[in-house]
Amino acid sequence: MLRHGEDFQKAWSEEAEMTLKIFRKLTDAALTRKVAPEGRSLGKLAWHLVVSLHMVSEAGLPIDAPTDDIPVPAKVQDIIAAYEKGAASVRAQVLKHWSDAALLEEVPMYGEQWAKGFVLWAMILHQTHHRAQMTVLMRQAGLQVPGAYGPAREEWAAMNMPAPE
Repeated sequence: MLRHGEDFQKAWSEEAEMTLKIFRKLTDAALTRKVAPEGRSLGKLAWHLVVSLHMVSEAGLPIDAPTDDIPVPAKVQDIIAAYEKGAASVRAQVLKHWSDAALLEEVPMYGEQWAKGFVLWAMILHQTHHRAQMTVLMRQAGLQVPGAYGPAREEWAAMNMPAPE
């Protein structure tokens, strides 16, 4: 759980940039890629990360991001632009409205009571989970996968080092 706004600001900046790093490797053609017919496409997963920024809206923060009733854009650049705007809105609204003390306040979330600091932490973990799903689909689509918490296979090669097995 996050207890200090400064900690959120640092973590959010890093995590949002990792999400954008993955989005920037997508292609318009790959957005329809799925593992299984009933699964989410690569584009749907990316768009889910955009619209799920509203998790903080459920906790009382108004943010400027598309909602899940808006269809998945066909262009990667539109997804990137929406995410950049929404992630910046989350950052600004948390800074403006939630003090360190407010992060300890509980709000109803998904049938439970969550501290606002936990809402922020859950939003970060939620993004991490779906970014991981996206990297699998990206590999299957033949796209380059950027490293997030360490180098990806291609990045090891660029450093003239063998990728760990």
